[in-house]
Amino acid sequence: MSDNAAGRFFEFLNWLLNPYHGLQTTEVYDLIGTTSLTEHRLYLNLGYWRDVGTIDDASEALALLVAKRGGMGAGDVVLDCGYGFGDQDILWARDMKPAKIIGLNITKSQVGRARMNVADAGLEKTIDLREGSATEMPIEHDSVDLVVSLESAFHYRTREDFFREAYRVLRPGGRLVTADIVPTINSDNPFRRLEQWISWNMVAGKFNIPPENYYLIPSYSEKLSRAGFVDIDIRSIRDDVYAPLHEYLSRDQSFVNKLPPVAKIMAKWAFSRPAESVYAGLDYILAYSEKPGKSQEI
Repeated sequence: MSDNAAGRFFEFLNWLLNPYHGLQTTEVYDLIGTTSLTEHRLYLNLGYWRDVGTIDDASEALALLVAKRGGMGAGDVVLDCGYGFGDQDILWARDMKPAKIIGLNITKSQVGRARMNVADAGLEKTIDLREGSATEMPIEHDSVDLVVSLESAFHYRTREDFFREAYRVLRPGGRLVTADIVPTINSDNPFRRLEQWISWNMVAGKFNIPPENYYLIPSYSEKLSRAGFVDIDIRSIRDDVYAPLHEYLSRDQSFVNKLPPVAKIMAKWAFSRPAESVYAGLDYILAYSEKPGKSQEI
């Protein structure tokens, strides 16, 4: 093992096992690299599992669910915040056929690989992937029809800053869609509430979810409204995400076998537990909102 590989291995173990050791978002994804859940592509989302049976199909289904909820179509200028390795943008360009997709991502290693993937797909004229922040968008005012954030807004410092920036860059009548992870604390049973608290904090600590983003669906809606958005619709899709993903990974070892030895042991232990315990503190939402059109403005 080279010094570099050994260093990455021990950094991975320190991040995984040390409860006091956190990483910045870019460091998390640099460390994960291309160890994607998927088998044939490099999607980094948990998938939408209604009517599908594999992680690749579920990840694609979630990307399409987001696009369709936002009404993505011909003529649209789309801004994708947190595009990962670009698989979703390639899918949208081929299936939804927007006029242009602009991407923003702060993880340099992903930016480089995603641009290669777009070039290999021959879609450079449609997809423009940039290095940039979702909370300080290098995008002109009123220039975008649809802003999407597929399983990344929980990282932003803060999500509220992202909402304000999304509002700024959207044209009147433009849409914002997020597939996002938020906490769920909804039990009168103190032991269940403790289980939910532990579940959320394990995820929040390891995946750099800021404390400022710790709030439930009603607050999510309120913060969108404060940013100026209207026609807000937020629904939980957790039952079509966590439990079927857990069942799939419990029986299919492709992802687990990619992991380092200690991580593999921990993953097998986690997948041997009931899904409702592992994901007790996690909700998963699909959120839609609009910037008022000129006729709606006061």
